[in-house]
Amino acid sequence: MSFEIILHDLVEHVPHSVGAILVDWEGEAVMEHCHCDPYEIRFIAAHKGIILARLKEMQSAAQIGEVEDVVVTSSVGHLIIGCIDQDYSLVMNTERRCPVALALYHFRRAIGELKKEM
Repeated sequence: MSFEIILHDLVEHVPHSVGAILVDWEGEAVMEHCHCDPYEIRFIAAHKGIILARLKEMQSAAQIGEVEDVVVTSSVGHLIIGCIDQDYSLVMNTERRCPVALALYHFRRAIGELKKEM
């Protein structure tokens, strides 16, 4: 299954999703599928590296195991960030009314599919 199909299926199966983007270690977009201006999702994804770096610092200090994914909830939405491998991450943006558990289920399935494609 191609990256494009995986991202399309993720965004289309999650109600109230804004978009999803596959990014490399530098925060550069590899591919995205979104219901917004692609610049918006690319801008969000470029900053995911800062969030992941801080979480990895905390993880190594606390010795709690590797960070797999994280959900950041704001007043307007949810941002889900997940590690595919050392070099690539998946970022998904949803509206606040999106059911987070359902989004995480589909997000984690997409991570699994992307790992197979790498």
